Amino acid sequence: MTTNMPASRGRPRQFDPDEAVAKAQRLFHEKGYDAVSVADVTKALGINPPSFYAAFGSKAGLYARILDRYAALGAIPLKKILETDRPLVESLAEVLMEAARYYAADPAATGCMVLEGTRSNDPQARDAACGFHVAAQDFIRNKIAERYPREADQLADFICTTMAGLSASARHGQSLDRLLATARLAGMALAQTLRG
Repeated sequence: MTTNMPASRGRPRQFDPDEAVAKAQRLFHEKGYDAVSVADVTKALGINPPSFYAAFGSKAGLYARILDRYAALGAIPLKKILETDRPLVESLAEVLMEAARYYAADPAATGCMVLEGTRSNDPQARDAACGFHVAAQDFIRNKIAERYPREADQLADFICTTMAGLSASARHGQSLDRLLATARLAGMALAQTLRG
């Protein structure tokens, strides 16, 4: 959807909210929610603050839209990986390998935007990120429970904790090779646990 939004000077510019969300996503992923101001966003989007507030309501409102977009287009495809007939340990190991790859894919925007957002100082943004995080944890736990109900909580905690560690390590500049080595080691631990 394209709407005319007034520019501060001159004729009205074309403003595409979906394109704006994509541009703002990059900014939030690079810097983190707390380090991005409304002024940063309006400058990056080439709009004035009233246009920003009319389109998104608030910085947290924009962030919620960004998280929706990230979950749909930029996050690890958990459903695709975990809803297969292959052995669960292989699928879980692939989740970790994909996490390492996704978190290091863009050197300027490392880590998982959802996991990083769960530490935001803004309660509304933090709650939005936590909602996505809990949904992913629950999905992983439920998929494990289908085959290993007794181990579901422990294994899901292990997977999610490892993913959080991979995200933080990527954010701190750890190389893809090192992240993949950690993911492989965690996959071996999973295999040993499910074999025993």
